[in-house]
Amino acid sequence: MIEPKLKIGIIGAGAMGTLFGYHLAQSCEVTMLDRNQELLEAIGGDGLSVNDAPRRRVSVARNVSQLFGSSVLFLFVKAVDTLNALRPFAGQLNPATPIVSLQNGVGNEDAIKTALGGAVPVVLGITTESSLSLGPGSVRSSEAGTTILGSGGAAPETSRRMAGLLAQSGLHASVVYDIRPHLWGKLVANAAINAISALLDCEAGAIPADANAARLAQAIAREAATVAAGLRINLPFSDPWQYVTEIISVGADSKSSMAFDLEMGHPTEIDHINGAIVAAGRRIGVATPYNDATVRLIKAKEALLKIPVRAAI
Repeated sequence: MIEPKLKIGIIGAGAMGTLFGYHLAQSCEVTMLDRNQELLEAIGGDGLSVNDAPRRRVSVARNVSQLFGSSVLFLFVKAVDTLNALRPFAGQLNPATPIVSLQNGVGNEDAIKTALGGAVPVVLGITTESSLSLGPGSVRSSEAGTTILGSGGAAPETSRRMAGLLAQSGLHASVVYDIRPHLWGKLVANAAINAISALLDCEAGAIPADANAARLAQAIAREAATVAAGLRINLPFSDPWQYVTEIISVGADSKSSMAFDLEMGHPTEIDHINGAIVAAGRRIGVATPYNDATVRLIKAKEALLKIPVRAAI
């Protein structure tokens, strides 16, 4: 008897949603949801592709209700969109359905639980997988990254099961007991890279190559690490700048997602990245002038571009 395929719902069909959707479609029934209907039409017709591999077919959701029966729900929307993306699912999902967030920033766990209730099994994670969009449903990836998962309220076995699901799909994945150090480690890197790439409209690799950009990124990273230490979070590295440069080396030829947000006229995740560091520093009495200045510059850029303001969670 052939067992039915696991039903995977993916909210967010951008570069990372495409990469993970492609891999998960190897052995699962994948359905993609995105507010960009033209993007969904293209994916529904042509499927997903990574590098030069043959395309894989997935389903697309014409409305939110088509994901209510998902066995697992993956989130690849911007942090600022988490609450609105999940509100329609309140009371509609099986209470045991894991919600897997591999999003940037911090605060996604709170937004998920605000939308779906505090008992929802949340699995949080970070990934160093690179994914550059080449067009609707098509990405280029080094496929050399790894994904680390941990509980945001889910049982440890659920986190292990999600890691196994990714590994079965051809991705490198592991589980840790405490995901917070890794979330903050990623936050340090994002804080040092994303906004500078956006403000300079440059690829990540240009940051360490320029003395001024490198000094600013290094100051942002060290400041973020100081806040993490004040929160008693043991980061998974001793030298924040070395870690940032290692992350840059994986995707040196790509602009940050924040740069693309500005280019497309979309609100950025600045409140959930550098802004989250500023807010945490304020709570514990650690000054964050570099991150604060970065937030103000990005918000000024959004205002100049007349990008609609979307409140942070």
